[in-house]
Amino acid sequence: MRADLFADSMVRPFAFWTLGLTLLIGWLPGCATSEGLAQKSKGYYQEGLASLEHDQQKAFVSFQKSVKLDPNNKDARYGLGHILALQGKLPQAEEEFIAATKIDENYSEAYTYLGQVLENQGRRRDAIAAFRQALANPMYATPDLARFHLGRLLAQENDYQGAMEAFEDALVINPPNVPPALLNLELGRAYYKLGFERRSRETLTKVMTLDKGGEYAAAAKELLTRLKP
Repeated sequence: MRADLFADSMVRPFAFWTLGLTLLIGWLPGCATSEGLAQKSKGYYQEGLASLEHDQQKAFVSFQKSVKLDPNNKDARYGLGHILALQGKLPQAEEEFIAATKIDENYSEAYTYLGQVLENQGRRRDAIAAFRQALANPMYATPDLARFHLGRLLAQENDYQGAMEAFEDALVINPPNVPPALLNLELGRAYYKLGFERRSRETLTKVMTLDKGGEYAAAAKELLTRLKP
């Protein structure tokens, strides 16, 4: 798995996510206190985002403070999961992503990242289920990420038909969130495995154009040598 795709699961969802305003239900002291904690939690979350690129440890502490004040701050839990995943602490990252999806069952970004964490722990079937759960939400802003990862795992399970469909669906998304050359390379492999040689040749040739001199083009060139002239 490419590290940039793994890291993208953190960057992209926040670009699409807008924190909603909390509705005031009343002026009871308990409600005011709860509202205050929630606002402080959001403040720490924003502080964590601001620190993420240049000071990961500071961001982690900010996300922790955010969750402590409001355990239902799903985005802060996502932030914790992201940093834990990058540190290789996959079981702990898994816990945070699961917690986030329990708060919001339509949190597709968290399901997609959870799938990658599960895959990296060798739990392929669980990862497939997580990616499919991410795609169950029709409002998911970057479904090609989940479809790409789902397609790769289905191919590893020898379900090349399912892999082909996942890759083809991912290619429809515009603008793309997965490098088109990489996506076309995996689709070309799926066509090859299914015996669709013409489609495979056309798709792999496209990779050569999209990624001239790159690693994807090299892989496509090697695969093209296996096809009949």
